[in-house]
Amino acid sequence: MSTLDSIDSLLFSLSRAFCSPFAKFIQIQGCFICLALALGWALAAYVRNREIKQMKDSVRGGNSFAFLFHDINELEHSNQVNLPRVTVVMPLKGFGEHNLHNWRSQITSLYGGPLEFLFVLESTEDPAYHAVSRLLSDFKDDVDAKIIVAGLSTTCSQKIHNQLVGVEQMHKESKYVLFLDDDVRLHPGSIGALTAEMEKNPEIFIQTGYPLDLPSGSLGSYCIYEYHMPCSMGFATGGKTFFLWGGCMMMHADDFRHDRYGVVSGLRDGGYSDDMTLSALAGAHKRLITSPPVAVFPHPLANDLTFSRYWNYLRKQSFVLESYISKVNWKMNRALFSTHCYLSWGFVVPYFMAMIHVAAVLRVYIKGYTLEETKFASSGLLLVNYLAVCTFIELISMWNLTRIEVQLCNLLSPEAPRLSLASYNWGLVFIAMLVDNFLYPISAFRGHFSKSINWSGTRYHLKEGKICKIERKESGSNFTDLARKHLYGKKGAPPKVSLLGSLTRSLTQWRPPKKFDI
Repeated sequence: MSTLDSIDSLLFSLSRAFCSPFAKFIQIQGCFICLALALGWALAAYVRNREIKQMKDSVRGGNSFAFLFHDINELEHSNQVNLPRVTVVMPLKGFGEHNLHNWRSQITSLYGGPLEFLFVLESTEDPAYHAVSRLLSDFKDDVDAKIIVAGLSTTCSQKIHNQLVGVEQMHKESKYVLFLDDDVRLHPGSIGALTAEMEKNPEIFIQTGYPLDLPSGSLGSYCIYEYHMPCSMGFATGGKTFFLWGGCMMMHADDFRHDRYGVVSGLRDGGYSDDMTLSALAGAHKRLITSPPVAVFPHPLANDLTFSRYWNYLRKQSFVLESYISKVNWKMNRALFSTHCYLSWGFVVPYFMAMIHVAAVLRVYIKGYTLEETKFASSGLLLVNYLAVCTFIELISMWNLTRIEVQLCNLLSPEAPRLSLASYNWGLVFIAMLVDNFLYPISAFRGHFSKSINWSGTRYHLKEGKICKIERKESGSNFTDLARKHLYGKKGAPPKVSLLGSLTRSLTQWRPPKKFDI
């Protein structure tokens, strides 16, 4: 028997096996996962689109400041003068290509009440220190902002340490504290919108938002976009949610002053992830988390985001499920771990089966067999068609949500260069869906057994869900993963180009996406 005959025999055997009842269940399950994602994104698009319609109705009613308030009467001095004081705490690490733009969008907020900004860094040797100093010198007395040097963390992650040092030094009259990552690009009315919701409902424990990723063109950047998109439906509720993003969190300042619900001790004593810890505390004490529909922020990804940096980011994101503060929180994380891994591979496996079915049908056609002679091929092709239709519906739904979020961001920031969908390569989006869902379980299991993670040269070790040891002996990378921020004040060596990186570059060159003018 020739090699080609052996391959044909294997193909036909696999295709026949993939027509068994159990294999059909796996493939149909993949179709249902696609449709469930499509439905979730459709509902998220409905919520965001409802906000767009309200803003347009307000503009037609004569309110040219609808991007700030739906009701123009809110701009009256009598209302603005009574707005509460807000402290914005920004833990910083490194300096990259989008940071200055992001910081400017934060400190030039059109919030009408008292507002202070605290930029918190590990040390003055951080490249962000000099960049922030120059930025603040440009604004001088126009904004209330200062730089705080927090020093090294000893009992928690460096980000959490910086946040806690920031809240210790916030103004004594601040009613709310807003934590922002340095990759958040605020809209002029974002702080006002978040504060208005807190004032409207004092029962809110945390308000949060979510980023709209703007891929730079590489496969790695599309994998980041695809990784974040399923979570986006949990943040587009227009109200109560169980999800929390550490990049944007507004809370009551007194919760930190008095350590209510253990927010300070829970973060300080072994905290690894700020959002996972606070989310667990909210669940344990039955506190309310909300996400207003306007809390979606443009997040441009680095122009040179390589696949290896995406993998590093995925490792860190999946590792958060290894941190917990209680037995109940541990059980919840194990459930999330198991469900995410099952659904990820449950999404990918049907495409592998579909590829075998298509290859078998092609060989049947080339060899001149009829489909009646090979009924398994006909049955397999039917399953492939089902999956193709469901995948198309899923991609259309993802495209629609992205389109609406782009439109919403343009309305919320009328002074900024307009965002566009023109740069999105939907062929790469589909490939990223397969790559990301295939790699996530591998990343999650690796983190589960290692119990440690390297963050830019600092290695955190977990024991019983909390940081028990911090090592700073590793050199690490000179750059962060998503924004390619310089971490140590000097440019690192150019990254090595892998075979996968070369393939990625070939794909992007096949249809070069336009650059975002932002």
